[in-house]
Amino acid sequence: MTSNQWMPRGFVMSAATAATLLCVHAPAEAARMSAPRMNFDGPWSVVVVTDYGSCDRAYRYGVQIMNGQVFYRGGAGVNIFGRVTPRGQVSVQVQQGNQQAMGTGQLTEDSGGGQWRGASPDRQCGGHWIAERRG
Repeated sequence: MTSNQWMPRGFVMSAATAATLLCVHAPAEAARMSAPRMNFDGPWSVVVVTDYGSCDRAYRYGVQIMNGQVFYRGGAGVNIFGRVTPRGQVSVQVQQGNQQAMGTGQLTEDSGGGQWRGASPDRQCGGHWIAERRG
């Protein structure tokens, strides 16, 4: 008689299954939890490119990130606001007159990118954006 024969077969299988799941999921969970938290504060240059719709082909904005909050560093009646998480996930809104757009994406230490979509009463547009840290 081996030492495992006193256990019900289902119990041994459940324990083996649980051990397998733990081995498969633990490294991924540990990597996610230990992902570096970065500071994205400072000046950034962002190029917004239109991939569809009738908006202008491209825009460039200088933005400032302070304590994870995104602010526009220019004029021209444009309001840009949003936030960056400590892991670099970005969500922003851009407003100019009756036009507005929303963007999401990811920053790394020196660059980043993502997608945007926008709408006004007379058109809809969307595309991608690319960011680069300045200074």
